[in-house]
Amino acid sequence: MKKLHTIQLMDTHAGGDVSRIVTGGIDLLPGATVRQQMEFLRDDADGLRRLLLEEPYGISEMSVDLLVPASHPEAVAGYIIMEVMGYPIYSGSNTLCTATAVLESGLVPKQEGIQRFKLEAPAGLVQIEAKVRNGVVESVTCEGLPSYIDTYRDTIQVPEIGTVTYSVAYSGGFYALVDAEELGFKLVRNEEQALAACAYKIVEAIQAQRGFSHYTLGDVGPLPFLHFMGPEEKIAEDYIRSRSTTYVHPGVICRSTTGTGTSARLALMNYEGRLTVGDKLETVSLRETGFIGTFTGTHQEGDYQVVENTTTGRSYVLAESKIVINCDDPMVSCGELHHILSDRHTDDI
Repeated sequence: MKKLHTIQLMDTHAGGDVSRIVTGGIDLLPGATVRQQMEFLRDDADGLRRLLLEEPYGISEMSVDLLVPASHPEAVAGYIIMEVMGYPIYSGSNTLCTATAVLESGLVPKQEGIQRFKLEAPAGLVQIEAKVRNGVVESVTCEGLPSYIDTYRDTIQVPEIGTVTYSVAYSGGFYALVDAEELGFKLVRNEEQALAACAYKIVEAIQAQRGFSHYTLGDVGPLPFLHFMGPEEKIAEDYIRSRSTTYVHPGVICRSTTGTGTSARLALMNYEGRLTVGDKLETVSLRETGFIGTFTGTHQEGDYQVVENTTTGRSYVLAESKIVINCDDPMVSCGELHHILSDRHTDDI
């Protein structure tokens, strides 16, 4: 009989992007806020992110969301987002999945109709609106981060591609926005590998040339995201649909269009003077899944006109499970887990 660590999980997906929600088995983290707890994981205990996103437990295309106690009195729970590129302070698809998980797990009791509550991301409070019918969470609308355009239609020389025109938006991370047709893409499923290779070259070139600074957060690291924009189709006076693909550096094409990618598109459309309050943009992925971004207003932050927005989508529960962490397994690295796993998180196996 040997003591082994266990972690409780609820696997979910929104638009095809799998978010693994950690619901139990992790010690309380140091830090007065969710942001400080995220920084502790990033700086001192990155082993949890790597454990759940790498072999043998996961793959790099997944995301992980660790539920933690909220520090803000208005929030029902906090969550820390972990991806292949690190620790984004906000993510739309991860927020959709986390909101669904707190409802499905009973942390927030379901109520028929529309129910509202707040979560605490590392970026701060996030307003959630869930639609529940016959006990089923049919959709979730989450408040997006204020988004803005940092760079509009700049050009860069990219090896093996040539001159690329791009804009840069901030929507929870810095996004390079590029026209898919200009780069020869139709944004269909069989282009996935070529899209990843193209985006990798563009992001590497931009990172080598320059960095980006947020108006309040300052330096948030190298640009990690690229969003391919397909042609726009006007469905109604206030409704536009567009094929879209989001890339996460290094090497990952998201299954969904992503909430932050959709918010970045709204920021660009507003910058170009093409939005009025209430307008919607539906982004459609390589897998024919979609998110709906709604433009809800603007405000001024220094030199930037900042876009207020929401993202609506649906998340599905895939599995509830308990994984066993055996530090004797040569494929499992436990070196950076001792900060967050104690002996009380064990089962007799």
